[in-house]
Amino acid sequence: MDKPTHHILVCASFRVAGEAKGACNKKGSTGLLPYLEEEILNRGLDALVCATGCMKQCDDGPVMVIYPEGHWYGKVESEAAVDAILDALEDGSTCEEYALA
Repeated sequence: MDKPTHHILVCASFRVAGEAKGACNKKGSTGLLPYLEEEILNRGLDALVCATGCMKQCDDGPVMVIYPEGHWYGKVESEAAVDAILDALEDGSTCEEYALA
């Protein structure tokens, strides 16, 4: 497999013991994963999506991070939020509406 252009990390609140207990999971982060994957394919983006353990940003959850850009996004709670973030990624910019400082 070639290295993807973008790596998208989505907090799924997994803990060391394997249970997903945190805020991101409770706010539906894992429910958005199929939509995110579908949009990446539909848009032809070269991106790999991974669900992660807790990113320690619970107050801002659900959290998404995009590398190599290093963009951290919070309150990613809807398909509209995913669309806005992917639109910005395609434009080579940051989605200010969801960006974490």
